[in-house]
Amino acid sequence: MRETEYAGWNGVIWYLLGAWIVLRFFPKDIGVMGILLLSWCDTAASTVGRAYGRYTPRIRQGKSLAGSLAAFAVGVVTAAVFWGWLAPRTGPFLDDLDWPFMFSGDLMLPAGIRDLIGLSEAQSIVSGGLALGVMSVWTGFTAAASEVVDIFGWDDNLTIPVLSGFGMWGFLKIFR
Repeated sequence: MRETEYAGWNGVIWYLLGAWIVLRFFPKDIGVMGILLLSWCDTAASTVGRAYGRYTPRIRQGKSLAGSLAAFAVGVVTAAVFWGWLAPRTGPFLDDLDWPFMFSGDLMLPAGIRDLIGLSEAQSIVSGGLALGVMSVWTGFTAAASEVVDIFGWDDNLTIPVLSGFGMWGFLKIFR
């Protein structure tokens, strides 16, 4: 237990609240990824940051470049494994009323940008490994960014899944 948790709420409460928010308000794949990013990226950032953070620039109090790079790398790998291997093999489920996954393996430029640069709809779609790579890199970025940001001093067990969820959801709303 952290010293700050003696007089306040335990990190488990924030974890449960963050998990509930992303699973309740986002599509299934975004919610699950939000929880996975908290589990893996926060652990990687803490472990690598404590071990190597003194050798890299500090981003803000208690956050180092080494920890953020670890969160980014682990976020990329987590997204690639989840959307490239796990999600296609486990869903949708029989009780799903609609398609539960927001990322379906394709990304498309928005119509305004597509028209501005003169591409047809077919030319503006990336799919397969390239789309998975782009989505994985973006997911790693949102994980690292949500791990670094401090919103009103809230616990990162709440902010990492929620901010990562918003980041992935917003990206897919634009490029889906």
